[in-house]
Amino acid sequence: MSAVTTVQALVADARRRLSVAGIADPSTDARLLIGDVIGFSLTDFVLNGSRPVHPDEAHRIEDLIARREKGEPVHRILGHREFYGLDFLMSAGTLEPRPDTEVLVEAVLPHLRAVVAQKGKARILDMGIGTGAICLSLLHSIPEATGVGSDVSTDALATAFRNAERFGLETRFETVESDWFDRISGRFDIILSNPPYIRTDVIDTLDREVREFDPLIALDGGADGLLPYRVIAEKAVDFLESGGVVGVEIGYDQMADVATIFASQGYDCVDRVKDYGGNDRVLIFRR
Repeated sequence: MSAVTTVQALVADARRRLSVAGIADPSTDARLLIGDVIGFSLTDFVLNGSRPVHPDEAHRIEDLIARREKGEPVHRILGHREFYGLDFLMSAGTLEPRPDTEVLVEAVLPHLRAVVAQKGKARILDMGIGTGAICLSLLHSIPEATGVGSDVSTDALATAFRNAERFGLETRFETVESDWFDRISGRFDIILSNPPYIRTDVIDTLDREVREFDPLIALDGGADGLLPYRVIAEKAVDFLESGGVVGVEIGYDQMADVATIFASQGYDCVDRVKDYGGNDRVLIFRR
């Protein structure tokens, strides 16, 4: 590390190390990690590769590259990730906000706008709030909306509220520590969740970056991966405004099962949306 004196040389060294460690995209990850420390965009690496690296920067970069060599996901190392145009802080108790979940935001927006057009305001409940990515993206898009984020993780709740403050949304957002609906009160125009939906027996087969670094409680959906959907479908009626909708993210092979669960509780599926890979990803229900 002491021989590395420029950004260009440091990137080359990091790329080599990550490649040896079996990282899928060593070049991109090296630039993301190094760029976060020295404030470089991807263009800066091309235009300013000869920039000297200060010793304190080199030490910080060394720590990040060493963590990536051990398999820790790059955005978890950085502690933040962009989602729907906003840069969300992450923590140990939150999942990494991923692009496919943006599909849920897009699917819900027309329903949210319709409520605001009719009532002048709207209230959202996002269960399993995590970083707050879903609810806060909606609040950022629709100034007339307010939101409640619930979670069983106090770490996730604190992170979500920090993100609300980060985006200037704290006056329209509150958090509640709750196991699903247990401590929720009032009624909502939109009820949302990206719940744990992976079968318990599948957890050990997941990619290492998920299995070892994502919080288990945010992954495990029970023996068949459908337990959270049963809870939501059964109890949402007591908290949903007349004409309101329930939106959920699902696993790629769960569309039929989740639709059946909600149909058994009197819901119609009004929207079915695929993710960027062409898999069923979001279902919207109305009772």
